[in-house]
Amino acid sequence: MLILIISVMLYHYIKVTIYESISQSLMYEAKLISTSSNLAKMRGGFEYVTLNDNSTRIKIIKDELKSKNPYFANEKVGKKTFLTLYYPYVENTHITLTKETTQQSKLIDQILIDIIVVNATSIFLVLFYALFLSRMLLVPIKILSSKLSQLNERFLKEVSLDEVPLEFIPLGKSINRLIERIQTFVLYQKELFIGVAHELKTPLAVMKTKNEVTLIKPRESQKYIEALKNNNQSIDSMNKMISSILEIGRQEGAQFEEAVEIDIIEFLNEMANNFKILARGDDKDVVTDLFPTTLNMTLQPTLLTHVIQNFVQNAIKFSPPKSTITLCSRLKESEFVIEVVDEGIGIDESKDLFAPFKRFGDKGGAGLGLFLAKGAAQALGGSVSIKNRTDGVKGAVSKLTLPISKNVKNKFKKIVKNEKPKDKI
Repeated sequence: MLILIISVMLYHYIKVTIYESISQSLMYEAKLISTSSNLAKMRGGFEYVTLNDNSTRIKIIKDELKSKNPYFANEKVGKKTFLTLYYPYVENTHITLTKETTQQSKLIDQILIDIIVVNATSIFLVLFYALFLSRMLLVPIKILSSKLSQLNERFLKEVSLDEVPLEFIPLGKSINRLIERIQTFVLYQKELFIGVAHELKTPLAVMKTKNEVTLIKPRESQKYIEALKNNNQSIDSMNKMISSILEIGRQEGAQFEEAVEIDIIEFLNEMANNFKILARGDDKDVVTDLFPTTLNMTLQPTLLTHVIQNFVQNAIKFSPPKSTITLCSRLKESEFVIEVVDEGIGIDESKDLFAPFKRFGDKGGAGLGLFLAKGAAQALGGSVSIKNRTDGVKGAVSKLTLPISKNVKNKFKKIVKNEKPKDKI
């Protein structure tokens, strides 16, 4: 289409340029003739022809023109073409000057044919190159497709990028990252199923053993009541476990929620106000140290709530009375960091706190909270970590790191440069 548009413009430009010299010549002759004193004495119409080959036929006609301004008209007589200038002379009289333009018309027609031939050739070459280029581009895609089709879902391995062109290396790396995430998901699912089976099998075995021991011989009613109470406690523990497992299903459903744009600073302030009520019930307090004052991000609020809620609840659980839990945030290059700082007993950094059914401390629980928090953070495109404080105060720092878009980074780059938040950790 671009070739056709340019060709049409070029054709009309050449045509106007060729006729321009003839029209200027006719206009010049008309001005000379109209100022001739001999012509002014003429009262009747007449016709004469100049002596050169490129002759001009001139007529003086007693007739008023439709227009008061000179104008041109193309005429065709047989196989010849002519350009005629109608030029006003005196009242009710005008002059017509006619030149033959057969050669110029043939030249323009030949130019039109040449343009059509060049266009057809150009379009053919463009289509040929496009088909050739598309085939070249399809080769690496077919290579990647072949490698992916050969993957065994039972034994997932990363795709080799040795035969892939440089332009498709980023695509190959993205596919490998996806495979890595699938491997991690499958591994966690396997650990989860094994942990669920173990966690539910143990209390069931204990309940069965107590029942069998109780039924060996008749006992006092108090013994039966104690056995039933112990069984009820085991059932309550299993119910908590099942609730945690159901929470995993709800979290996986939340990963498919549509992301919405929220002011994450306002969102964290609202959460902190709710946590203050919970903390004051345990004689503790929650404070905030949030920077910047506002920041719009697009994410799933349910997943963010799950991560922050888990961090704060653990901080409240493991912190002593009269202690303070701090919810803080800051911008760090292309990342937004949220931290929950407590004054508890700290952690053992050599252990994997995010593994399922791993319990630390003497506070009980199903051991799935941090496992779920890590899954929610990964669904948000971020990461989580827990480290001991390094400011000389006992306690731990739970951190959630979220990537921010480039436009958000540029918007707050000046703010971060001129007003850095105080680092208390």
